[in-house]
Amino acid sequence: MNILVLNAGSSSLKYQLIEMPSQRVKCVGLIERIGMEDAIFTHEKDTEKQSEVTPIINHEIGLQKIAKTLLDQKIGVINSVDEIKAIGHRVVHGGSKYSSTAIITKEVKKNIRDIFDLAPLHNPAHLTGIEVAETIFTSAKHFAIFDTAFHQTMPKEAYQYAIPNTYLNDYNIRAYGFHGTSHKYVSEKAIEFLNKDASKIITIHLGNGCSMAAVKDGKCIDTSMGFSPTNGLVMGTRSGDIDHSVIFFLMKKLNKTADEVNNLLQKESGMKGLTGFSDLREIEENAGNGNEDCINALKLASHRIKKFIGAYAAVLNGLDAIVFTAGIGENSSLMRHLSCCSLDFLGIELNNSKNEIRSKEIREIQSKTSKVKILVIPTNEELEIAKQTYQLIK
Repeated sequence: MNILVLNAGSSSLKYQLIEMPSQRVKCVGLIERIGMEDAIFTHEKDTEKQSEVTPIINHEIGLQKIAKTLLDQKIGVINSVDEIKAIGHRVVHGGSKYSSTAIITKEVKKNIRDIFDLAPLHNPAHLTGIEVAETIFTSAKHFAIFDTAFHQTMPKEAYQYAIPNTYLNDYNIRAYGFHGTSHKYVSEKAIEFLNKDASKIITIHLGNGCSMAAVKDGKCIDTSMGFSPTNGLVMGTRSGDIDHSVIFFLMKKLNKTADEVNNLLQKESGMKGLTGFSDLREIEENAGNGNEDCINALKLASHRIKKFIGAYAAVLNGLDAIVFTAGIGENSSLMRHLSCCSLDFLGIELNNSKNEIRSKEIREIQSKTSKVKILVIPTNEELEIAKQTYQLIK
C-alpha cells in the first residue's frame, strides 16, 4: 500500500511516499520558498536527486508539481494518483480533542481551524495543505497526525497551569507539548530495544526546536514544551523557559509591543540570541576556537537539559534509559557529553569513545558501570506518520 506523507509549512512542502507495511521509502521531496518566483523543488528517488528553481506561487501549484513528479516516467514512482491509498498529514496542534490519529472530516478541519490561535504559524498551512491535497488525490483517504497527540496522556497536574480554573475550562489554556510524533517513535523503539514494557524513559529531541518527555510504560506523563513550542529547553532561536515578568519588563520599560516581544522570544533568542548563530555546528566550531559567547551558550543549553533530566527522573520515580534524537541529539557528541556529565548520582555515566561513534543505527553509549542506558535513536517522523495512517486503513 502506498502512503503519501505530507508536511505543509507556511512556505514549504515536505513529502515522502512510503510503501507499507514494508516501510520502503520510494521517494522523498521538498519544496521551499512557496510564493516566490525562485522556489526550490527537490525530489529524490533511490540515489538519484534532482533539484530545480521554479516559480511556485501557492500550495496548490506545489502539490500539483509533486503529483506530476510522482507520475513522471523517469523519476516518478507511480502510474496513477489512484495508487496512493492514503495520505498522512502532519498537523502541529490538535488541541485537547485529539489523542490519536484522526481520519479527516469536515469536523476535523473545523477543529484545526478553530485552534489557529494556538499555532498561528503552523495550523493554517497544514489546513491549506489538506484542502488542496483533497482536490488532487481524490481517491485517497486523508488522515491527520497531530504533534500534540502523544502528550495527551499527561495527568492534569502535569498539564494545568496554576492560574484560575476558568482559563483551562473556558479557554483551554494548558500545556500541550509538541514533537509528539518524534517522542512516540523513539520511545517505542527504546522500549523494543530494552525489551521492557514496564519502562521509565526520558526522550530528548534536540534540533532547531528542542523538547524532552518523560515516558512511563509507553505513555507520556510530562513534557518540556507547554502552551506553545517556545517553552522548556534553549533552542536555535527560541528562548525556552523564561520568567514571565521579563515580558512585562520589556513591554513597560522598553516600550516593546506584544508582537515585538513574541518575535524576540521566538526568532531572536535561544542560541542565536546568545551567540549570533542558530546552527549548533557553527557554535561548536567557534567554541572550539575560544569564542566565550559560544562556550557559554553550550553550557547554558546543556545545563537546562540536565535540569529536566533530574526533574523527570523524579517524576518517573526511577530511570531505565535516556534517549537522544533529532539532528543535534543524533549528531552532536559534544552536546550529549555536556548533557550527561556529572549525573553519576542518577546512575548516568557516558562512555566517551562510544559517544564519538557515528551511526544511523540505534546504539548504546553508556559506560559498563552506568545503571541507566544512554541511547542514540534516529527519529523518523515520516515513517511514524505512515505507520499510524496504515494502522487505521489496513
